[in-house]
Amino acid sequence: MLLTIYGKRVVQYLLEEHREKVRELLISKQLSPGEKRKLRGIPVKFIDNRTAQKLSRNGNHQGYLAKIEFTPPTPEIGGNFIVVLDRITDMGNLGALVRTSYALGVDLLVVTGIRELKWESFIRTSAGAGLDMPILVYHNILELLNILKQKKYLLVGGDKGGEERVEGEKIALILGSEGEGLSGKVKKKLDKILSVEMKRNFDSLNVAVAGGILINRIVNGC
Repeated sequence: MLLTIYGKRVVQYLLEEHREKVRELLISKQLSPGEKRKLRGIPVKFIDNRTAQKLSRNGNHQGYLAKIEFTPPTPEIGGNFIVVLDRITDMGNLGALVRTSYALGVDLLVVTGIRELKWESFIRTSAGAGLDMPILVYHNILELLNILKQKKYLLVGGDKGGEERVEGEKIALILGSEGEGLSGKVKKKLDKILSVEMKRNFDSLNVAVAGGILINRIVNGC
């Protein structure tokens, strides 16, 4: 599968960490001699801004686009800490949760409730971490939770009215959609609820921020 990824930061990450995947760079800006040296050995095509806007679908490409060879991962369900994202569709939130999960050492990220992941957007919004984080797309979350139960995971949901800390040898943290949170059917299968304690009467954390806090709490106990 050939994907077109755009944006200076993510393209730089691709060149540093996944250079072997880059098939061609598409550049719509002038490069300094130092920047050109970093691109040696990679096919480079200079394009006009109109073409760059078309290829990026009017996204903020910053003059950098890359065509990369990509195969969707198919990891096994395993590890001590799994994060499950249920019906989270905002690519900004998905990208932020991937970056947090990868940085904090989550073993597996499972995306549920969607048929297919938009990999180009996913890799871009995750600043490239989507290429390194083990990711599994599993449509039916109830079936997934049954499998995790059989594998002896403690099922922990991120929601209101729960505990501040949880402990377990194998933990699966489930985060619900931006608007609706966790469904009633999912909640019935959970062992624990983990919450972010608010110090003020203000409840407006989006799922990426709340999820980051809960992931850190499970990983680092704080």
